[in-house]
Amino acid sequence: MTTTTLSAPVSRLRSIVSGSIGNLVEWYDWYAYSAFALYFAPVFFPQGSATAQLLNTAAIFAVGFLMRPLGAWVLGAYADRHGRRAALLLSVRLMAGGSLLIAVAPGYATIGVLAPVLLLLARLVQGISVGGEYGTSATYLSEMAGAKYRGFWSSFQYLTLMGGQLLALVVQLGLQQVLSPAQLGA
Repeated sequence: MTTTTLSAPVSRLRSIVSGSIGNLVEWYDWYAYSAFALYFAPVFFPQGSATAQLLNTAAIFAVGFLMRPLGAWVLGAYADRHGRRAALLLSVRLMAGGSLLIAVAPGYATIGVLAPVLLLLARLVQGISVGGEYGTSATYLSEMAGAKYRGFWSSFQYLTLMGGQLLALVVQLGLQQVLSPAQLGA
C-alpha cells in the first residue's frame, strides 16, 4: 500500500476522533454547570434562601437552552461559509470562554448584581456554542465517515454527548470524595 492509501483512512479516523473529543468536551462543560450548581449558586446570588439561589441558577441554566436554536442557526451558517472544522473549533472556543468566565467571575459579595449578570452572559455564550455544535458535529462526523460507515461513526456524536454528562458526574463524585463541601464551594 502506498502512503496516500494509508493516510486517507488515518486522516479520516483522526478527524472523526477529534470531532468526537470536541463534542465530549462541549457536553462535559454544558452538564458540569448543572452538576456543580449546588456549590456555586451561593457565590453568584445574594445570601438568604438557598432555594432561591438554586432556582436562580436553574433559571440561568434554562436560558442557555433558549440560545441553542440561535447558535444552530448562526454557527450552521458559519460552518457553511468557513467549513465544519472551523465552526467546531469556534464552538469549542465559545464553550471554553463561557466556562472560563464562570470560573473567574467574582461572586455576589464582591461585585453585587454583576455576578449573576456575568453568569447569565457565560451561559448565553455556552448555549450558542452547544446549539451550533450539535448540528455541525453531526454533519462533520457524517461527512468524514464516508458512505459505508456513516451511521456507525455518526453515532459517536450521541455517545460523546452522554459521555460528557457521565464525565461531569464522575468528576463531581470524585471531587466529593476528596474535598469537603466547604472546599467545593470555595
